[in-house]
Amino acid sequence: MSAADRVVNFSPGPGVLPLSVLQQVRDDLPSLPGVGASALEVSHRGDWFEGVIAEAEANLRSLLRIGDDHRVLFCQGGASMQFAMVPMNLLHGAGADHIVTGSWGARAAAEGTTVGAARIAWTGEPGSFVRTPSDEEILGALDPAADYVHVTSNETIQGVQYAGTPALPDEVVLVADASSDFLSRPLDVGRYGVVLAGAQKNAGPAGVTIVVVRGDVLERIPDGLPAMLDYRTYAEHGSLYNTPPVFAIYIVMLVTRWLRDEIGGLDAMATINEAKAQLLYDAIDGNPDVYQGHAEPSSRSTMNVTFRLPTDEDKTAFLAGAAEQGMVELRGHRSVGGIRASIYNAMPVEGVERLADFMRRFAER
Repeated sequence: MSAADRVVNFSPGPGVLPLSVLQQVRDDLPSLPGVGASALEVSHRGDWFEGVIAEAEANLRSLLRIGDDHRVLFCQGGASMQFAMVPMNLLHGAGADHIVTGSWGARAAAEGTTVGAARIAWTGEPGSFVRTPSDEEILGALDPAADYVHVTSNETIQGVQYAGTPALPDEVVLVADASSDFLSRPLDVGRYGVVLAGAQKNAGPAGVTIVVVRGDVLERIPDGLPAMLDYRTYAEHGSLYNTPPVFAIYIVMLVTRWLRDEIGGLDAMATINEAKAQLLYDAIDGNPDVYQGHAEPSSRSTMNVTFRLPTDEDKTAFLAGAAEQGMVELRGHRSVGGIRASIYNAMPVEGVERLADFMRRFAER
């Protein structure tokens, strides 16, 4: 397997995985060295997997500088299950405030209402979700009594991303759905009560959801929750209460090892991601008669670059031309339209350069 054998895959998720990780999985899939069985066949109670889940957690702690006051959990069900699990564990009667910057934030707020009081404190919907709010806007909208505040760090569909952690008072329990920019840059984990992330963008394949929970949040969870919807179950059993997604966690271990050893950590990854995104934004800004970016410049995502062309015919021609050159999965989400280039961690710089060059040539035509 080589890069030349593969399309340039701009899929919004599941996203592209590092080639070196895929090659190792291919080589070891029939029989893991020293094990004699596939990673698809081994027991989650065996020594091999105990080592895998321990390293996956250790790598995450090292990359994100996660302190001892936070627990790292490996759950299932994706961020969508977390939209219900978070309020089940964190609501204590006052309700939750949601800062809605796009489709996934809206879905989290809607799901929250099925559990308890979920209030939309701020929403970018009137402006078609083109930006994140300022810290002052958030502070002015919050209910001081809210049990927690939910944000979506990067909106995959609209291509809108927070530049950093919102500057809120320390007493605010901040919850972040970081699914689509998790591990793409450093994160001030200590500031969050809960960080949740489906793995299938930057951390691994679909099937495992990483949840980082602060200790004081665990202590306040109400009794009486179903075992598989209680964060304490995962914390107390090392995410091994039931059979976890063994293969997916194995890939998380390999991807975090790649980030640590081949990339050099999250500071280095952030620099690479910013440079990749800038290639595409330069192509957009340099051809304003052809490309219209969706997000305001201050809120542009480094993970999902979204833009439109003048007509549907232009979009069809753009997608066809890109596909002819081996660049796929560029169609925007059906709710927004246009073009979306998802350039997660494992997207090579060369793939983004190819798209940026195609965009310039297409604009000239």
